[in-house]
Amino acid sequence: MKLRPTSVAVVVKDRKRAAKWYKEKLGLKVLADDGEHWTVVGRPKTGLQLHLCETDGRRGPNEEEADTGILLVVDRSIPKAFKTLSKRGVDFEMEPKETPWGWSAKIRDPDGNVLWLQEE
Repeated sequence: MKLRPTSVAVVVKDRKRAAKWYKEKLGLKVLADDGEHWTVVGRPKTGLQLHLCETDGRRGPNEEEADTGILLVVDRSIPKAFKTLSKRGVDFEMEPKETPWGWSAKIRDPDGNVLWLQEE
């Protein structure tokens, strides 16, 4: 049996603001929206989607600072992606770094969720 993950929940304070950031900064598209609690962003018909799940206000998304483990694969070199995303105003928690498994970088969305970038 093969499992293929299709959606990852990302806790956010304001799903509309978060969806706008993922769209404008990372170039993802809004794929679905229930109008009340969640918005899904990603690329139509290809791979993983991010389910932006709005908190109820009783607890924040950043009570525990943790790495979400979300990996975004880019179709260019990480240094080139760094330049492109920096021009869009994306803040990097870890600038491009060469590792034994290739280049990677780390960004944080406006709600504090950690996103890793790695080359395709």
